[in-house]
Amino acid sequence: MLKPTPKIGVAILGATGMVGQRFVQLLADHPWFEIVAVAASEGSAGRRYGDACRWGLSMQMPGSVRDMEVQACLPGLPGRIVFSALPSSVAGTVEEDFAREGYAVFSNAGSHRMDPDVPLLIPEVNPSHLDMVNAQGANRGWPESHGGFIVAEPNCSTAILTLALKPLHDCFGLQQVMVTTMQALSGAGYPGVAGLDILDNVVPYIADEEEKVSTEPCKILGEWDEEGALLRPADIAISAACNRVATRDGHLEIVSVALGREASPADVISALREFTGLPQHLGCPTAPVPPIVVSDAPDRPQPRLDRDAGGGMAVVVGRVRRCQVLDIKFVLLGHNTFRGAAGASVLNAELAIAQGVVR
Repeated sequence: MLKPTPKIGVAILGATGMVGQRFVQLLADHPWFEIVAVAASEGSAGRRYGDACRWGLSMQMPGSVRDMEVQACLPGLPGRIVFSALPSSVAGTVEEDFAREGYAVFSNAGSHRMDPDVPLLIPEVNPSHLDMVNAQGANRGWPESHGGFIVAEPNCSTAILTLALKPLHDCFGLQQVMVTTMQALSGAGYPGVAGLDILDNVVPYIADEEEKVSTEPCKILGEWDEEGALLRPADIAISAACNRVATRDGHLEIVSVALGREASPADVISALREFTGLPQHLGCPTAPVPPIVVSDAPDRPQPRLDRDAGGGMAVVVGRVRRCQVLDIKFVLLGHNTFRGAAGASVLNAELAIAQGVVR
């Protein structure tokens, strides 16, 4: 597919935080997008980005943003697209304000994920849910001519899990899922978890995480009701146990599934390896090929070795075998700040452009 010419101007909300920095990294040399504004809290607004941002990535801060003035998170920013890395505590109203003023908002926050008229989007999994934005403005009383909308991405653990569940749901049907997550420190933001709390330790609780992982996949794998602009959630029982562990990046998940029909481990591996999606077919720049990597090694995936698969946008599955309680079990890994955060929103925006949703 041809890239947009000229590039589309984008703004980043929450640009100084950890996910905001990932947005900067992914968008600095993007073939379709150009960063034209960075925005953050009142304490950062008015300052030079290089001074306001405590850069925490291993790569150098891109020179194209270093001297940009950090602006307030208010409508009026240049650009057609807004990427939101705001905390959920403030994101809801701010994102609505931007969408009301005609911006296409792609959100990493949790504020609107379960709204019935907001797509909770994984482009390989439920691209048709983008149709929700056609009713969103009318539902909320926004000016139709402006074309503003909100698209949400899932929680990081949900995004990684649901991408691997999709081919199983399509090929065999899913009835039950049990998942135990071991989530990296970067998922807690900066400064995150205190060193004395996580060194030599595992914290078996992440606030609200288990609820998100138990409910969000059912919306993503559900069906679009065109008449009512609602979803019929997938009828899958999901039990989640979420833990914080002392790895820097990469969420590891131990998954057991009960299938709707008999399938061998070889059948499951074949379904995972053959899976692809619409963004791969359309040539979206951030779409990994393949989206799911299956490892034959007995001790993989591992966060340090496998989290960067597909530029951090692929998920890696290993140890696919029979489960003595349900049907099949496997180990799953994904990069939480790429596929689970900034990269997911960038891919959502690419799909929206490729599908003509962004006007």
